[in-house]
Amino acid sequence: MNQKKFKVSEVIILIVVTCIISLTTGFLLNPAAKTLKVNKANIKTDDEALNEFIKNYNYIIDNYYQDVDKKTVLNGALNGLLAALGDPYASYFDEIESDTFDKQLNGNFEGIGVEIINNDDGNIEIYSVFEDSPADEAGLKKGDVIKSVNDKEFLNKTNSELTSYIASVKYSELKVIIIRDDKEKELNIAKRNVVIKSVKSKIIKENEKKIGYIRVSIFAFNTAEQFKNALKELEEKEIDSLIIDLRDNTGGHLTAVENMISEFLDSSHVIYQMQKKDKKTKYYSTGNKDKKYKIVLLANGNSASASEVMIAALTEEYGATFVGEKTFGKGTVQELIDLKEKTEYKFTTKKWLTPKGNWINEKGIKPDVEVKASEDYIDNPTEENDNQLETAIEEAIKKH
Repeated sequence: MNQKKFKVSEVIILIVVTCIISLTTGFLLNPAAKTLKVNKANIKTDDEALNEFIKNYNYIIDNYYQDVDKKTVLNGALNGLLAALGDPYASYFDEIESDTFDKQLNGNFEGIGVEIINNDDGNIEIYSVFEDSPADEAGLKKGDVIKSVNDKEFLNKTNSELTSYIASVKYSELKVIIIRDDKEKELNIAKRNVVIKSVKSKIIKENEKKIGYIRVSIFAFNTAEQFKNALKELEEKEIDSLIIDLRDNTGGHLTAVENMISEFLDSSHVIYQMQKKDKKTKYYSTGNKDKKYKIVLLANGNSASASEVMIAALTEEYGATFVGEKTFGKGTVQELIDLKEKTEYKFTTKKWLTPKGNWINEKGIKPDVEVKASEDYIDNPTEENDNQLETAIEEAIKKH
């Protein structure tokens, strides 16, 4: 099960840093930082704060009245360190959380094929169901609340508790009780390897025009390849324009969106900028030519992070039209650090800026054509009552 959902309050762009962090007397050391000489008696550095931490760590370990699990203490210290930053996107993942988090971003994992959140009532709610997954086949739907799995209660439990349980059970089929419309429903759901299909595509014919349509649900490692294949198939059918639907796409890997943007722009185009303290760096497309057809981008208030990178690049550098609602406004970048214990943490290290140097953090990107989703679509989303898509189609058939 995929539990580490990027809620709207916790959407990220991830730069995955492949490195092993040294663990020395309970303190986390960055290999790029000053090397510390370690002996059993003492550790000395020029950093007074670090010396104070080590002194108190050693005193607590030596004098606590019971035995101390140093790994648990380290995890607590790291959690405290991240919390003290005041960074809403910083978090520590234990071994199971880390494993499921990585598998989601890789685009495949063992589970039932859902993204989950803790709702306002403190219960575990289905945020989305992956296409062709066991959950999809069993009939799970967005908004369903997980009551129990194999008769184990999960009301008022955390995402982590459910994920840990799903990962640990040996059964190939799970009995899941859900609550939908205030009624309980029992479903039997298989547990197997799930490949995330993050890209859907089709041709829309309107006014004798062929409009390509690509829906991207998340930017996983395998998303760029899926996107490239879908785009190639559409272009072989000689599309006149293209709609890229990023609604409810809360982000993912920066490298994936870089490769996708580069399908449309040659290497003379800046696709985003990075700012670390006072230093700004421009990042260019790796493409070899500009596309010529019209592009319409479709997004809403849940479209964030890597989705906003794509929207900014294609509107500012390609001249694409943005239809829908103002985006979330996530203009920071997190690094993911792997630890020896198969755990990891992430924290914010940079700002990202649009090609023109704008910072959209907590502001979002305003659409060229604003269209709010109709109540009919919100209550029962179907293609027939999708008023935002209808407007995007109208824009796509206009002259480029």
